[in-house]
Amino acid sequence: MKAGVRNCFTGEIVDIKEGQLMAEVVIKVGDTEVTSVMTTDSLREAGFKIGDTATALIKAINVVLVKP
Repeated sequence: MKAGVRNCFTGEIVDIKEGQLMAEVVIKVGDTEVTSVMTTDSLREAGFKIGDTATALIKAINVVLVKP
Protein backbone atom coordinates (compact mmCIF):
# COMPACT_ATOMS: atom_id res chain seq x y z
CA MET A 1 0.00 0.00 0.00
CA LYS A 2 1.30 3.47 -0.86
CA ALA A 3 0.39 6.58 1.07
CA GLY A 4 1.47 10.20 0.77
CA VAL A 5 2.45 10.35 4.43
CA ARG A 6 5.98 11.00 5.69
CA ASN A 7 5.41 10.19 9.35
CA CYS A 8 5.17 6.39 9.52
CA PHE A 9 5.83 4.43 12.70
CA THR A 10 5.66 0.64 12.87
CA GLY A 11 5.29 -1.14 16.17
CA GLU A 12 3.47 -3.78 18.16
CA ILE A 13 -0.12 -3.39 19.36
CA VAL A 14 0.11 -3.42 23.17
CA ASP A 15 -3.38 -2.34 24.21
CA ILE A 16 -6.91 -2.18 22.81
CA LYS A 17 -9.80 -0.54 24.63
CA GLU A 18 -13.04 -1.34 22.85
CA GLY A 19 -16.18 0.65 23.58
CA GLN A 20 -19.65 0.48 22.12
CA LEU A 21 -18.93 2.93 19.29
CA MET A 22 -15.23 3.79 19.49
CA ALA A 23 -12.01 1.90 20.13
CA GLU A 24 -8.53 2.99 21.22
CA VAL A 25 -5.52 1.10 19.88
CA VAL A 26 -2.02 1.64 21.30
CA ILE A 27 1.16 0.60 19.49
CA LYS A 28 4.61 0.61 21.04
CA VAL A 29 7.32 2.04 18.81
CA GLY A 30 10.66 1.77 20.61
CA ASP A 31 10.21 3.59 23.92
CA THR A 32 7.19 5.54 22.63
CA GLU A 33 3.51 4.67 22.49
CA VAL A 34 1.27 5.91 19.68
CA THR A 35 -2.50 5.88 20.21
CA SER A 36 -5.16 5.76 17.51
CA VAL A 37 -8.90 6.18 17.98
CA MET A 38 -11.24 4.56 15.47
CA THR A 39 -14.75 3.23 15.30
CA THR A 40 -15.32 -0.22 16.77
CA ASP A 41 -16.53 -1.34 13.34
CA SER A 42 -13.19 -0.25 11.81
CA LEU A 43 -11.29 -2.12 14.53
CA ARG A 44 -13.20 -5.33 13.79
CA GLU A 45 -12.89 -4.86 10.03
CA ALA A 46 -9.10 -4.43 10.29
CA GLY A 47 -8.86 -7.43 12.62
CA PHE A 48 -6.34 -5.78 14.96
CA LYS A 49 -5.32 -7.86 17.98
CA ILE A 50 -2.81 -7.34 20.80
CA GLY A 51 0.59 -8.56 19.62
CA ASP A 52 -0.04 -7.69 15.96
CA THR A 53 2.33 -5.42 14.08
CA ALA A 54 0.73 -2.20 12.87
CA THR A 55 1.93 0.97 11.19
CA ALA A 56 0.70 4.40 12.30
CA LEU A 57 0.47 6.84 9.40
CA ILE A 58 0.35 10.34 10.86
CA LYS A 59 -0.68 13.29 8.74
CA ALA A 60 -1.59 16.43 10.60
CA ILE A 61 -1.73 20.07 9.69
CA ASN A 62 -1.27 21.09 13.33
CA VAL A 63 1.24 19.69 15.78
CA VAL A 64 1.37 21.37 19.18
CA LEU A 65 4.58 21.13 21.20
CA VAL A 66 4.81 22.04 24.88
CA LYS A 67 7.77 22.17 27.18
CA PRO A 68 7.30 20.05 30.32
